[in-house]
Amino acid sequence: MQSGAVDLERGGSAGEGGQDNNPKGQTKDELEPIQNVREILQKGLDDLVNVNSLFTLAVFVGLSLARQGERSLENRSECDAGTSNAKRLVVNEVVSFACFLLSSLVAKALKIHVAVCQEEDFKNKRNQRLRLCMLLLSVWSSVFGCIFLTVSMVDVIQIKVGRLSCRSIHAWRATGALIAIVILALGIYVPFMMNAIITSSTLRSQKKVT
Repeated sequence: MQSGAVDLERGGSAGEGGQDNNPKGQTKDELEPIQNVREILQKGLDDLVNVNSLFTLAVFVGLSLARQGERSLENRSECDAGTSNAKRLVVNEVVSFACFLLSSLVAKALKIHVAVCQEEDFKNKRNQRLRLCMLLLSVWSSVFGCIFLTVSMVDVIQIKVGRLSCRSIHAWRATGALIAIVILALGIYVPFMMNAIITSSTLRSQKKVT
């Protein structure tokens, strides 16, 4: 009889303990979406800055090739690129560098905002709209930087290999491979980045539904 009473007392205390732990478990569940969004944002912003840094190196490589009187590898005068190609190369490289710089600076500022923002401020509608706009600006600045960089690389090919109007097979192959790979890369990169943006922007609505 005594052992049965002890078991009942243990069972009652365990049940009471389980009831006390339920609110704490719910609080953790409520905090998990916010922590997940913070981690997604920080990882995405770090990757975005790293990608921009790699592209910035390619910009300076392209600028070093913008020289007057550069002979192409076709070794034919009619295949040598003119000054218009060099000028267009410089303009596109500068614009792409500006896009990458804008993207990196906005991403750094947004990362600091995410790190120091308190929970209530993080869930605020105004801050959510601000983060959404900054994310879109950062991502699409990087995308447009890639586009301008690709156009400038086409001029690099024409300067080093030969003009496309000269029907150089090597120039056409390099240009076709460059454009195809860039389109494939952007087709993978943009949807995943937009997925992170949609996840962060729909945090409040998901929380209301649950």
